[in-house]
Amino acid sequence: MSDRPFILVTNDDGINAPGIQALYQSMREIGEVAVVAPDREMSAAGHAITLSHPLRATEVELKGDLTGYAVNGTPADCVKIAVKAILNRMPDLVVSGINLGNNTGINVIYSGTVSAATEGVILGIPGIAFSLATYEKPDFRAAGRIAGYLSREVLEKGLPENTLLNVNIPAGTMEDIQGCRVTKQGKGLFNERFDKRVDPRQRTYYWMTGERGTIEEEEGADERVVREGFVSVTPIHYDLTHYAFLELLKQWPVFSNGRFDIKGGK
Repeated sequence: MSDRPFILVTNDDGINAPGIQALYQSMREIGEVAVVAPDREMSAAGHAITLSHPLRATEVELKGDLTGYAVNGTPADCVKIAVKAILNRMPDLVVSGINLGNNTGINVIYSGTVSAATEGVILGIPGIAFSLATYEKPDFRAAGRIAGYLSREVLEKGLPENTLLNVNIPAGTMEDIQGCRVTKQGKGLFNERFDKRVDPRQRTYYWMTGERGTIEEEEGADERVVREGFVSVTPIHYDLTHYAFLELLKQWPVFSNGRFDIKGGK
């Protein structure tokens, strides 16, 4: 068995996406690599998992010498089935991406890219999600180099329990990128609207579209830092408890005596 790190590569753009090819090429310089990814685009799948039909993992040959498994499921499915059924040993790291388009602000909740890395963390494996902040003429070369650097750091230093890194990389060359900053999740979101349409059988349907909201992010927020030309690295975790409110909530009368106690309520 090789003493090199074993790295699982996945994404939400699908196993044929150019971003996963770039991530694979970067990771193979670090260790042994397995690729398990959705067989089609699964963007904005969030942390959904498949319960209603069987999953199939098909071995496929991609560009160059890349061989991987295409799964008819979500990004989280891919990590679960890789670790629990396909791979013959536990990965040392799960990397997800390189996503086409950034995953910042509130949109992190919807991101299949982030959820795949999160699933690795749930299974006890350090995880990193990588996104390239553009949709036009993407060049993944700089993002691949940055992914390699940060992955080496995580393999060497580790991450806290239940924590992953969400990395958003500006478009451009290494010379264009201003540097790397630790950030917090911002509040930016996607403003959706629904186009109402009629199909050839005169049945109404709706197609969601929209654009990113334009809010002034505070200093140190992920999206603002990316707009300023820096790589944004945000430590996030899947514990959604609002700890600052926890003790105050316990003081509500309905929770008196440490139990759910309603007396004289309307």
